[in-house]
Amino acid sequence: MPEIVTAAMLVIGDEILSGRTKDKNIGHLADIMTAIGIDLKEVRIVPDEEDEIVVAVNAVRARYTYVFTTGGIGPTHDDITADSIAKAFGVPCEYDAKAYALLEASYAGRGIEFTEARKRMARMPRGADLIDNPVSVAPGFRIGNVHVMAGVPSIFQAMLDNVVPTLKAGTKMLSATVHCPFGEGLIGGPLADIQKAHPDTIIGSYPKYGDGKFWTELVVRARSEEALEAARKDVEAMVAGFVKAG
Repeated sequence: MPEIVTAAMLVIGDEILSGRTKDKNIGHLADIMTAIGIDLKEVRIVPDEEDEIVVAVNAVRARYTYVFTTGGIGPTHDDITADSIAKAFGVPCEYDAKAYALLEASYAGRGIEFTEARKRMARMPRGADLIDNPVSVAPGFRIGNVHVMAGVPSIFQAMLDNVVPTLKAGTKMLSATVHCPFGEGLIGGPLADIQKAHPDTIIGSYPKYGDGKFWTELVVRARSEEALEAARKDVEAMVAGFVKAG
């Protein structure tokens, strides 16, 4: 049986919900997860509110193989992700000695004061492991199956590059696309029947419009070549039947 590995993402921050910041991390994570055979099953956007973060973290970490969070691990008072994750796991949030030393050395090397605000970036749940940050030093962390990373896209991507080799990859999803010159209203019923006949596949229907015409892009996904080809042939036969009927 194909091994199915799943993931969820929590995007944390009032700035995302207000529209002040446009998220660029969801699509990147989705691309990377697909490439290594992990199914990104859910994305939640939550505010900078401790109780909301705790509830969301506990819900998704119990349901999926991996959880990835972005945002809220900076130096300001409203960066409460570390405290919230600690509360979700029922452990103290405290200065991590290794993270503290990394930050202290980094600021000293640049001749910048290591203020109390900057020290906050060394706080994380007790027992967490560091996620290296090659861009700006301040690390993310991993506790249980939850990976906590920065919200700044360049830093998130760099951290994720360091996380990926530690993940258990699943069986990659294969896909095939079938062009259909008809709208969904015509093909919806027969397409549903094909999906039922091929339960080991996922068949997506994506309506398109251009030059005054509607058409549909049909995408068949499966974890085995045999299942993919069997469903694809049935989808192509359905389309051919409608073309023949005129």
